[in-house]
Amino acid sequence: MNKKLIATVTAAFLLSSSGIVSAQQTEPVTGERGSDMAADLLIVRPIGIIGSVLGAAGFIVALPFTIPSGTVGEAGRAMVVNPLEYTFYRPLGDFYHCGRDRHVCGGGGN
Repeated sequence: MNKKLIATVTAAFLLSSSGIVSAQQTEPVTGERGSDMAADLLIVRPIGIIGSVLGAAGFIVALPFTIPSGTVGEAGRAMVVNPLEYTFYRPLGDFYHCGRDRHVCGGGGN
């Protein structure tokens, strides 16, 4: 049970810290590219799927508050688009870059 908890906490840390890393980062996180791919496939992607579903649900719950304030687009990007992009539109084992142009994940292609 402790190994699962450690893996979950590690994956959550990787997901939460991905937006603040340097765009120049190219070295593997674990020290080996194959290990990064395995960790991404078995730990980070499943957590990303769960986070995407929870983000979409949270976005729907937040709509009554974001519509009057005019922040629907901003909330949608932060709660739905960014988690989906990180989970499904990122090369396996690359925790920093998303999309075909390899922009920094969460950066909106800029």
